[in-house]
Amino acid sequence: MTRPRAPQRAWRRNWRTVLACAALLLIWQAAAMWLKREELPTAWETLRDVPVILSNGEDVLGILASLRRMALGFGLGLLVAVPLGLAMGRSKPLARLLNPLTALAYPIPKAALMPIIMLWLGIGDLSKVLVIFMGVSLPLLYHSSQGAEQVDDKLIWSAQAMGMGRLARLLRVILPAALPEVMLGCRVAISIALITMISSEMIARQNGAGNLLFNAMDMAIYTDVYAVMLIIAVIGVALDVLMERLRAALTHWADTLQPGSTS
Repeated sequence: MTRPRAPQRAWRRNWRTVLACAALLLIWQAAAMWLKREELPTAWETLRDVPVILSNGEDVLGILASLRRMALGFGLGLLVAVPLGLAMGRSKPLARLLNPLTALAYPIPKAALMPIIMLWLGIGDLSKVLVIFMGVSLPLLYHSSQGAEQVDDKLIWSAQAMGMGRLARLLRVILPAALPEVMLGCRVAISIALITMISSEMIARQNGAGNLLFNAMDMAIYTDVYAVMLIIAVIGVALDVLMERLRAALTHWADTLQPGSTS
């Protein structure tokens, strides 16, 4: 029995996603019409409000500012946490030193640190970027460490025998071999970055999508509240799809090594 071709599988997945979203909107519309509460506008009213928000230049600039902070925090996490995680995966003394600290920091909601960071750095972009960086660093650190730990020692020995230094081995041998796990960490981290970005902007209200959401709540403009939430959800889905496609492009060789895969 032949397996469905990749385009066919993608088409079926896309249609299932569209049908699921349509069903959710229909349930939302029916619930809002039945309950008739001001706090729950209908799906149609909310969808109609989305282009109104996106046509407002100030609101769009705020959303773009949010994405810029998110990109800075995520990029800083990649630069710091990924190399450190790879080093932890190949160095047991370093892992023993840092693992207790990461285990202690993992359950702490990073947005909860925002008031303390605001006392140090104010309410500007630096505070928000730092909180996003802290949020994304732990999954990047963990998955990078796991990926490096699983690298075949023979690859490291061969590179060492060829005269490669530690940094060269890290970048040219360990990182490519650990890339599937690193990209999994990136996919987790991008979702955490979005959540942390919104949370930090709702606490340090200056501008951005979180501030836009909180202002609409303060003024009881509930269609705007739900419309901004929809925009944030679409951004999250788009970033997740983009990260998954990037993972598939960079680690396509790893998919062929999975059990049950066909060449």
